Amino acid sequence: MKKWAGRIHLWLGLLTGIIVFIVAVTGCIYVFHDEIKDALYDYRFVEEKDMAFLPPSKIKEKVQDRYPGATDDFVLYTGKDRPVAVYGLHKDIPYYFYLNPYTGEFLYAQDFTTDFFEIVKALHMYLLLPQDIGRQVVGISTLIFILMLVTGIILWWPKKIKKLRNSLKVKWDARWRRVNYDLHQVSGFYLHILAIIVAITGLYFSYEWVSDGIYYVGNLGEKVESDQHVENIEQKSRISENPIDIAFFQTVEMMPNNDMYFVWTEGDDHPVVTGVYPESLDYDHQSNFYFHPQTAELLQTQAYNTKSTGLKLQEMSYGIHTGQFFGMPGKIIAFILSIFVASLPVTGFIVWWGRKNRMKHLTR
Repeated sequence: MKKWAGRIHLWLGLLTGIIVFIVAVTGCIYVFHDEIKDALYDYRFVEEKDMAFLPPSKIKEKVQDRYPGATDDFVLYTGKDRPVAVYGLHKDIPYYFYLNPYTGEFLYAQDFTTDFFEIVKALHMYLLLPQDIGRQVVGISTLIFILMLVTGIILWWPKKIKKLRNSLKVKWDARWRRVNYDLHQVSGFYLHILAIIVAITGLYFSYEWVSDGIYYVGNLGEKVESDQHVENIEQKSRISENPIDIAFFQTVEMMPNNDMYFVWTEGDDHPVVTGVYPESLDYDHQSNFYFHPQTAELLQTQAYNTKSTGLKLQEMSYGIHTGQFFGMPGKIIAFILSIFVASLPVTGFIVWWGRKNRMKHLTR
């Protein structure tokens, strides 16, 4: 078993090592992107006022005045002392348009093709390749990485239990090649459980079958009817007021003690979807509401505490993947984990290169 595990570990490692390294390093950089941007950019904050937010239709009008023809299907109110963000495409370039939620003052246009952290995220998710291709490359490499963690544990496992203690520590006083070898093996052992969890939650964004798997595991193989949101919309006469404004303010009225809200529209054939998060820039514990796109009638409520365990696990995937779900300690752990994962292809390559050169020397 060790022989075959060694071959699989070696060749798959050589095949995907550079991709694992890039994905891990970019993940490490992206972990604290909100904190870094808060420290660098003034547009991330506004003066909190004792007044209601401008309705999403007015926010959209402000964007259209400045960027005619831009799409504006997603409006995100990021907090009482933070801007409202409108996601859209302008001339086929994705943007976040930031405005003051109280006055509508335009603050900043974040171009995804030039923004540093958006480029880092694109590298992390699809290596800046066309998305359909890049997601597959990253997804397959991540699956291989999980297999390598399993084969790595097989290779690490000592032949005799009494040697287990020595396999759990690095011999720092040995020659550098031995230190490198120990770092590769020991760090891989200590981190393999967390690394597998982070890898699986990352696969959630590449493969629908992983998303479905997380859902069904959480629900013990069952599909919960209340988790399915309304889709078939009966067309009705449009009311005089803007339905998205009514949907937004009704959502705020139903859940007033939360920090972050969004409104998402997909045309007259789909419901207006609103979402609520308890804390600003923390994408967990989401509640959702579905409204008729012409009449603003409330069609369905999905409060967080009524969602199934499987649906909660699905929605937790981003927070677990980035460490955000566990607050600052979780982010620190994700940061350190990413560093060590990035080191595994490097230390592994050095082990292989050293053995290769040693074999050449012995055969001379």
